[in-house]
Amino acid sequence: MPNNQGRVLQSAATASTTASSVPADDADMFDLAPVSLWLEDFSAVREVFEGWRAQGVVDLRAFLREDTARIAECSSRIRLIKVNQRTLALFGAKDIDHLVLNLGAVFRDDMLLTHADELEQLWSGKSRFVSKTVNYALDGKRLDVLLKAVILPGHEATWDRVLVTVEDITELEDVRRKAALSELYARGLFEHSPVSLWVENFSTVKALLDDIRERGIVDFRTFTNVHPEFIERCMQEIHVLDVNQHTLTMFGARDKATLLGRLGEVFRDEMVTHFQEQLIDLWDNRLFHQREVVNYSLEGQQLNVHLQFSVFPGHEADWDLVLVALTDITARKKAEAYLEFLGKHDALTKLKNRSFYIDEMNRLERKGPFPVTAVAVDVNGLKTINDQLGHAAGDALLRRAGEVLSKAVEKPSHAARIGGDEFVLLLPGVDERGGAAVIDSIRQLVEVNNQFYSGMPLSFAMGAATAQDGERLEVMMQRADAAMYAEKRAHYGASG
Repeated sequence: MPNNQGRVLQSAATASTTASSVPADDADMFDLAPVSLWLEDFSAVREVFEGWRAQGVVDLRAFLREDTARIAECSSRIRLIKVNQRTLALFGAKDIDHLVLNLGAVFRDDMLLTHADELEQLWSGKSRFVSKTVNYALDGKRLDVLLKAVILPGHEATWDRVLVTVEDITELEDVRRKAALSELYARGLFEHSPVSLWVENFSTVKALLDDIRERGIVDFRTFTNVHPEFIERCMQEIHVLDVNQHTLTMFGARDKATLLGRLGEVFRDEMVTHFQEQLIDLWDNRLFHQREVVNYSLEGQQLNVHLQFSVFPGHEADWDLVLVALTDITARKKAEAYLEFLGKHDALTKLKNRSFYIDEMNRLERKGPFPVTAVAVDVNGLKTINDQLGHAAGDALLRRAGEVLSKAVEKPSHAARIGGDEFVLLLPGVDERGGAAVIDSIRQLVEVNNQFYSGMPLSFAMGAATAQDGERLEVMMQRADAAMYAEKRAHYGASG
């Protein structure tokens, strides 16, 4: 997005004329779109490009770097035509005039450098460009934004109509920056997909809802639970009128006909449950709603998306014009799942961590099932290995310990690393005999593990204790620790 130096602004009268020349439905879609939209005229920029080509300019990037005033020259020739309501809300502007008068506060600092990248994409013959940059709201708040622009069909020869979308990704960028500092996220987890827009006709769905309401149905949730075929019928009666290019990219469709002909592959499985909730919202006359749902690309890839549904003003009576916006949040969902894993697991051994162990102890003490058996486990000789061979060798031994203990239990039992070389197995519903059997199993697994790995042998000191209903699990753990330390003393006594 360029700065506003020398930008030619369209008068209110001209803007009104432009808006009135657009079909009413299209104007509604522009104003209601849940992403910031800017309609701009780049025709003067095209004229500048033609002049530079005539001068023999080939490498635009190098040419602009020679003199950044050339970037400002292109920026000054862009003409702003109109913006939508989401834009005014995003930047904190009262109206378009308020925004225009303060564009210098919105587009500043390193904005020209990213504008050079946008110009280079246009120069290379692309009809659209993408950049990640920084804008500022009128109150000074920094906004990380993902900017996308496309020359509208029919205007490729003049560039006089360019549709620009500005997506606020500040929150996601903040998460990405924090993730990079903590090194907990893999690179690229938070790549952002374009916004997918669907124009749909829900009039038949409304007729179906009205029909069952007239038949006396009051509890719609119970009705749909008893008659799931009604949900399927409503899904089949949705008529997709149009989709944008971002939708085709997001769902891996070659063209609109391909996508519309294979909608059954996109909306399936979990989508039935999500659509039931959407129907309940409509039954309760909530004509704008949003939720997270699951769709599928035509290649079968699961897509987690944030859905926003809105009936266009003036169409509330029959729902024949509906705007649905889908934002791909698959990367965010994967990151959340990864964070949830890290929050409950030890990174080295892949076993549960101390935080999970404490929570599970509290849960078992409240809910059982009893008896509950705990096995305290300690790795023999870890300090010696760390001192003599280094911590890398010690970490390798701990990973082997994790391999053994993970194979020794199955849900609902869990193995957790609660300290450097300390582990605990929590065995709900297991008595003393079962605890002894688990210890025997661990010893057999250790023997197999030592045959597989060369080098230092893996050795455990273990102790088990069992709590009956009403007994404090903390007391049980004290007994298990005491038994483990007794075995550890015996081990070191035997080894001298």
